[in-house]
Amino acid sequence: MSKDDEVAFADHVGRWFAQQFGMAPITGRVLGWLMVCDPPAQTPAQLSAALSASRSSIGTAVAVLERLSYIQRYRPAGERVDRIRLDPEFGPRDLDAAQQYREHAAMTRQGLSALADTSPRRRARLLELAAFYDFLADRLPQVAAEWRSHRDALRASGELPTPD
Repeated sequence: MSKDDEVAFADHVGRWFAQQFGMAPITGRVLGWLMVCDPPAQTPAQLSAALSASRSSIGTAVAVLERLSYIQRYRPAGERVDRIRLDPEFGPRDLDAAQQYREHAAMTRQGLSALADTSPRRRARLLELAAFYDFLADRLPQVAAEWRSHRDALRASGELPTPD
């Protein structure tokens, strides 16, 4: 992959995150770059240069991604600058979000309580959302276990490298 291809990929990720989540495109661009860059940990200056973006926009994007736990920021001993890398568990971590879906279901049920004296038609949206969140909360632990087993089998076969 050439540098132009890597930047094009980062741009694509930036557009996707902007469309899907309403994030500033630079946020997705930083995430996309961290998926393909070498070395895998970058300084803010390296991110700025690679993506032709201002240091302040990189800082804002990094803060958002760090808050979402998509990236890790660390400072090697003896260095004066942070390094930023993709969190290797940022995708699979969502599989451990069963509690978050339980909270969504509970919040939805509060809405159902507020609509207790209304028609079933009016309550239908919330009833379906509560059922959906309950379904996800119940199924995610099994899906997470299946993924980890599948990932371990891929690593054992050599199809997927073991992370550093």
